[in-house]
Amino acid sequence: GESGVGKELFARAIHETSLRKDEPFIPINCGAIPHALFESELFGYERGAYTGAAKEGKKGKIELADGGTFFLDEIGELPLDMQVKLLRVLQENEVYRIGATVPKQIDVRVIAATNRNLEQMVKAGAFRSDLFYRLNVVSLPIPPLRDRIEDVPELVRFFLQELAIKYQKTVPTIDSDTERVFLQYDWPGNIRELRNIVERVVILAEGGRIEENELLAFFPRTEVAVKTNASASLEEEKTILEKERIKEI
Repeated sequence: GESGVGKELFARAIHETSLRKDEPFIPINCGAIPHALFESELFGYERGAYTGAAKEGKKGKIELADGGTFFLDEIGELPLDMQVKLLRVLQENEVYRIGATVPKQIDVRVIAATNRNLEQMVKAGAFRSDLFYRLNVVSLPIPPLRDRIEDVPELVRFFLQELAIKYQKTVPTIDSDTERVFLQYDWPGNIRELRNIVERVVILAEGGRIEENELLAFFPRTEVAVKTNASASLEEEKTILEKERIKEI
């Protein structure tokens, strides 16, 4: 799925509704770890494995997920040398810490997510085919928000409630005309962007009721496009277009 569609939330939902729900859910973002730290982060290390290592050693993220779920976000960013080692973990169900001579047996469910086309990466030699086929047992594509626009009103209401509580503010009300702005936007950043804009509304909006022109100010000016609503009258469309032109001036 694209960035911002909620892949980690989806993975957590799988974990929370499974028999492993009382065990750890350990996420790791493969795009946020420096290459030099990948091995120690994933597999851990033994006492005295290298200079600067903790005296008691350290469990890696995979070992911490033993019995539960290990979530690899942005798996397409995983370096090729780490792909080989991860493949062994999946095949043998065991982890070798850095400096260890005896493996640690583990039982984990592995969920991987990506916003890249792994099949194309395999063809280009940027992702190992054996790891791809080992991971690709069940593939669940999550559609972008623009392809499930009917979810937007419910998500807006949910985020308004959540964020009003967080910032100790009155929950703003949004009428149907104002709500239409949310439905006309393409949401390139998906749910992450939607939450960001709702958070901005909760923090900065004055008064308990959000008008259409006020809401438009919270959207990226270069991105908001007024779409023709088939059910709207010509007069309504003219009014919307006039508001947009005034904003641009």
